[in-house]
Amino acid sequence: MDRGVLLDRAASSPEERILLARVLDKYDQCRRRSIPAVTSFLSPAEQQAAERLLHMAGIHTGFLWNGGYERAERRLLQFLPDWAEEDTDAVGCLLARFRGDEAPGHRDCLGSLMGLGIVREKLGDILLLPDACEVIAAADILPFLTQNWTSAGRVRLSVSELPLSELVIPEQKVKAIRDTVMSLRLDAVTASGFSLSRGKAAELIASGRLRLNHIECTKCDRTVAAGDVITARGVGKFVLSEVGGLSKKGRTAVTILRYL
Repeated sequence: MDRGVLLDRAASSPEERILLARVLDKYDQCRRRSIPAVTSFLSPAEQQAAERLLHMAGIHTGFLWNGGYERAERRLLQFLPDWAEEDTDAVGCLLARFRGDEAPGHRDCLGSLMGLGIVREKLGDILLLPDACEVIAAADILPFLTQNWTSAGRVRLSVSELPLSELVIPEQKVKAIRDTVMSLRLDAVTASGFSLSRGKAAELIASGRLRLNHIECTKCDRTVAAGDVITARGVGKFVLSEVGGLSKKGRTAVTILRYL
């Protein structure tokens, strides 16, 4: 398929077309030069777009995703020539220990990193621990950050490189919500998952602040299914874990796992 036609079919917006063109550039670089080629870190929605592009292009092998650890949310895409198994040097990790009693949050850490001129695409997940944070990042920026990242918000940091094999993955705390809903419409399930009224849930969706499986969705009547991930900016995130049978009143039983 012609490159332009492929991009037009795979992309849902001009911005996404630019992103996917860069993905194709990395694929072409790997094939032309027979060397590993790596994209920037991609968000879950961007990963879905890249997967769609690869499927449309008939590219099913010769690549892998790497976010530094198994459950990473932000990952980069590695294209590999036939002789290579994995580009282990593409991703690294920093350990930033806190100095003092006050612990910075995710926003503090990300903001201070971007304040150094680091673009988001160079950074993977930021994992918060009780006395430190771990930052997954492109390996080529680790020396700069080790020397220059000294604080997050008002908190002083002691920063060093950390082998990925020593990464500590914090336990994700969730609250199980068992409820019944009138239907599996997005607004009904959102209301249950975030403990909102149906009207407030509809307002949240219409405002463009909600994402279904990492993609913005403004349709209240969109049907959801078990395994769907729903996030709302400024509100939180949950997974529709299970969908059960109907009650005597015709309501559908659901189990929701809300992240705390």
